[in-house]
Amino acid sequence: MQALFIILGAFIVLVLGLFIFSLFLSPAVKVERSLVIPAEPAAIFPLVNVVSAWEQWSPWKAQDPSMKITYGEKESGAGAGYSWVSRNRNVGKGHMSVTESRADQYIATNTDFMGMGTAKGYFRFDPVTGGTLVTWGMICDMGERPLKKVMGLMMDKWVGRDFEKGLETLKRIVVR
Repeated sequence: MQALFIILGAFIVLVLGLFIFSLFLSPAVKVERSLVIPAEPAAIFPLVNVVSAWEQWSPWKAQDPSMKITYGEKESGAGAGYSWVSRNRNVGKGHMSVTESRADQYIATNTDFMGMGTAKGYFRFDPVTGGTLVTWGMICDMGERPLKKVMGLMMDKWVGRDFEKGLETLKRIVVR
């Protein structure tokens, strides 16, 4: 019986500690990765701006090649978008739309991960010596729930890996 009280007490301390720790965490989470691609921005930009081109380099399409994708009426630029449904729980379902597009410079997106929240994404295309520094990032609000805020600490590791894979694939496509 004493062991049960010790385990119960430890559990209560753990939950209380998690709650107190989460009070100091920001609900905003930012994930960003960059890669220099040896090409002009004009060679890279269309692969991100034309939403159907995402199938060529998306790390999530690679995780589930049988994912069902439905494109909107607009093919590229602000207002273009697509929805996806996957049986792979790491891919899930959602909708992405381009909210801003400045030729060869910048693309902003909104991504709704049905049930998981919405993220504001972006791509920057900065000319540098040797090519273009492509930056893929996202900012999302994890809310005020303690567990979601703690999960936000892992977002950089989880999503960052996917961004790295996507950028590397983008580079392979452009450099062919």
